[in-house]
Amino acid sequence: MVGLRVEAVRWVDDAFPGWVEVQFSDARGKRWSLVDKAPAFGTAEELGPCSDYPLAVSVACAMVETATADLEDDAVVTVSTSGHGITAPTGEDEFSVRRSQLVP
Repeated sequence: MVGLRVEAVRWVDDAFPGWVEVQFSDARGKRWSLVDKAPAFGTAEELGPCSDYPLAVSVACAMVETATADLEDDAVVTVSTSGHGITAPTGEDEFSVRRSQLVP
């Protein structure tokens, strides 16, 4: 497992343990939004209804495929968030992102 760097943009719901929306851009520049329980993205100390958004956090994912590196040697990789049941509102759980967007 690796982490995909995302940005927590808002507190969505107080239903335990709290829900947060995060966003990121894929390798083509498309902006994605994920909404899930706050612990899927960070700690209770980081994410809460009174936190100062936006905040840099990450979401766990698995690498599915690595494409050929581009001129900057920043390979495009396909990652999946399905292992934790996290999907975009439209149902996608695989995203093509730059390797530099990942954290160990």
